[in-house]
Amino acid sequence: MMHLAESLNFSGRKVAAACASVPFPALDGSSLPDTLCIYQQDVPWKLLSSCREKKVSSCFAQSVVLRGICQGNQPRSLLHACESTEQVLQHYLHTLFPGTLSTSHVLQEPCSTLPPYPQFFSSLLTRQGFLLDKPPSYSSAGVESIPVLAALQSSPILHTLLYSLYKDLGRMKTQRWASFFAAGVEQDDFQEALQDLRTLSQCYEMGFEADESEDEADSD
Repeated sequence: MMHLAESLNFSGRKVAAACASVPFPALDGSSLPDTLCIYQQDVPWKLLSSCREKKVSSCFAQSVVLRGICQGNQPRSLLHACESTEQVLQHYLHTLFPGTLSTSHVLQEPCSTLPPYPQFFSSLLTRQGFLLDKPPSYSSAGVESIPVLAALQSSPILHTLLYSLYKDLGRMKTQRWASFFAAGVEQDDFQEALQDLRTLSQCYEMGFEADESEDEADSD
């Protein structure tokens, strides 16, 4: 994970945001293009990192992995016309994040959710982890596998997170933490690390969006 995050960052950036969709929200019997066509103005995953979530925003670089869902055959859109599942996902990412360095990987095997995996899934999921329009009339034996999408992003949303952390640490009354510095941390080293954190947050600034997020952090 560390090496992957490093490969996505440049220009002084060191942090990546994690996203996932567990399970991937595909209807039973639908294909990947069918599902992605529903998410033309948003993304089919949720942010896992503790940043303020927005709708589709810009992204410097990202790596996306999808497993357990097929491409489909009917050519009803540009996505449906792609020749492979990899091309479908790549086309979708380029459309949603133009100008972004995006790498994508597709695995045919879904994620197994057999015991001891906890069965916390909705009754609207089939045994293969696909969504149903309504609860089944029969009793399900449990979800055995699920399609999953995960992403790691170097994104401007990390500016607010890192700058807020810098502000929170800057408000600490270090004289109250004698045991902390007794462990070997010097006050000067602490202040240097604090400034490095602010510099790192500035690496994720992007125009007015960054100015606005910093103003919000100042007002907290």
